[in-house]
Amino acid sequence: MKINSRVASLAGVVAIVAAACGGTTASPSASAAAPAASSAAPAASSAAPDASSSAAASGGLSGTITLWHSYGSGGGEGTAFLKALDAVKAANPGLTVNVAEQPFDQLFKKWETDVAAGGISADMFIAPNDNLGSEARSGVLADLTSALQGKLDGFSPVAVAGSQVDGKFYMVPESLKAVALWYDKSKVTTVPATTADLLTAVKGGLKLGLNQNAYHMFGFTGAFGGKLMDDSGKCIADQGNGFSDAFKYFQDLKAAGAKYYTNGDNLKQDFQTGKLDAVIDGPWQTADFTKALGDKLAVAPMPSGPGGKADPLTGTDGWYINPNGKNIDLAVKLALALVGTSSEQIMTDGAGHVPAAPGVTISSDIVKGFASAAADGLPRPQSAAFGNYWTPFGDAVNAVVEKAADPVATVANACKLMNQANKIQ
Repeated sequence: MKINSRVASLAGVVAIVAAACGGTTASPSASAAAPAASSAAPAASSAAPDASSSAAASGGLSGTITLWHSYGSGGGEGTAFLKALDAVKAANPGLTVNVAEQPFDQLFKKWETDVAAGGISADMFIAPNDNLGSEARSGVLADLTSALQGKLDGFSPVAVAGSQVDGKFYMVPESLKAVALWYDKSKVTTVPATTADLLTAVKGGLKLGLNQNAYHMFGFTGAFGGKLMDDSGKCIADQGNGFSDAFKYFQDLKAAGAKYYTNGDNLKQDFQTGKLDAVIDGPWQTADFTKALGDKLAVAPMPSGPGGKADPLTGTDGWYINPNGKNIDLAVKLALALVGTSSEQIMTDGAGHVPAAPGVTISSDIVKGFASAAADGLPRPQSAAFGNYWTPFGDAVNAVVEKAADPVATVANACKLMNQANKIQ
């Protein structure tokens, strides 16, 4: 799938990669030469302020906030996040933060149900922009457009664009995420650069693990030249062979010996214990994978294919604010402190996040690799039409992998169902 916003978005992420390659320069800030990601996006500034310095370091935050996260108890992301939060709290002795961890698979539904009923179980939560568009349209997120005016100068244009729906802000951007190929350097001496190389390597004994779903596998469709939607939102995956070729490739990988997982925790465990040599997964695994594999760990982009580069979905993580809350202003200020340079340096160093904020130094080759993956990726659309991609194409992935369903017919059916859901002929 290729859409027009990709051109502007990628220009912003180039700044991330260019800065990251040096290992000592700030990242990611928008350059003056980069086109705006959206007409509503704040202008980039070469001398961008540190959002955390105005909110956290000044000791100006006072009051009580309840926040949700789903980083996982004891995991690398959770440890880094609590460290960043503790620093903000230490600088603001008048601030009380009640933290509640939520299972990720329940996070969005729980928030939507509570807020729609007028509840304020939480003032804010952090998550990817998976449901940003649908939640904004259903009124369960606070409109932050006025509150963020001038507060995101210098932030990655990709992250800024990923925090908006129809030109309005509904999220405070924290980091960028796209999946890539993790591998064990002690077992993989030649990294597969193409889909053909990867298939050959699996046939030759590479133990590859794949998350069986429509998110992790999406990038392969671009590698085969697939396009999901046209500019009107109509599914056109059944036009041309890109999508069906990619789905056939999923079957070829399985026949060659690749192992598919419907439980991501099982894939993670198998990679960490050496049962797998390589997996396709995201930067949220950085701390735990590094702890398990140490210097043997490396990352590379998803392989390119006959249709071009793989284009995994590039998502933006960020803070959502409860429109029912009595502390909206404080919640926004706390969110800005938690995405500012000082906090984000902790998340980059400790959790492998690709930062949205300017002034963050990327020294890790792993994080540099994911910055590149984000640059090559497709910014996750927030349209209502794209929201109807997940169920039919998730079922399609399951059908071709588990039931050896015909890829052409399966893609055609998924596309038909997506268009029916969108009431498009």
